[in-house]
Amino acid sequence: MSLSPTRQEVSGPKVTLSNLVAGFGDNTVLHGISMKVPGQSVTSIIGPSGCGKSTMIRCINRMHELVPSAFVSGEISLEGKNVYATDVDPVMLRRRVGMVFQKPNPFPNMTIRENVLAGLRLTGQLKHVNPDDVTQQALEGAALWDEVKDRLDSPGIGLSGGQQQRLCIARAIAVEPDVLLMDEPCSALDPIATSRIEELIRQLKEKFAIVIVTHNMQQAARASDQTAFLLMGELVEFTETSRLFTQPLDSRTEDYITGKFG
Repeated sequence: MSLSPTRQEVSGPKVTLSNLVAGFGDNTVLHGISMKVPGQSVTSIIGPSGCGKSTMIRCINRMHELVPSAFVSGEISLEGKNVYATDVDPVMLRRRVGMVFQKPNPFPNMTIRENVLAGLRLTGQLKHVNPDDVTQQALEGAALWDEVKDRLDSPGIGLSGGQQQRLCIARAIAVEPDVLLMDEPCSALDPIATSRIEELIRQLKEKFAIVIVTHNMQQAARASDQTAFLLMGELVEFTETSRLFTQPLDSRTEDYITGKFG
């Protein structure tokens, strides 16, 4: 089975989770999660701290298994292909399923240009592309090009927090993934930087399936097309964002979004 990147349009969901169970040691964090993530859209994952949001998205690109005590069962498929199949290379999977973390994490000893190209270098694809073109296209895609085009050889960590996060997004999209996972991407940013990231998310969904974990329900309402509500490791509700926030089907969802707990 190959998981090498493809830009071919494929009908049906981009990512499918089927009875996903995951945790650490004796602690089961996710209890049988099943949901389908469509392409060219933004899916938000909301829920109180400790409900399994980050664990769920880390299972999608197999970062969860990097923790020694971690376990996972069930199935996750990317365009119908099981990402946990024995012949799937996790490194190549992570090229197709990129990730942006809560705290901006540009590589400290790399320039802005080197940060953008890091994923292509890791997967051996840099020799097949024009580095200058990729750098510009990725930075333009992350709405950062005009701000850094004259200092591409400066350290990435010299940028502001919001710029660093957009640099991390540029690094993630430079390899042309199919899915972009974002784990609380705005929690460390000020309101202006947050607004720019949210606008960028809305633009990027034209090219990628985006899954965003957020504690900010207003952000989920503004930026996503559909929203999943997790509670104590269970998927309570998954539907269109506007419906979930105005006509939730489960009383637990209504209690959470109205601030009765969380």
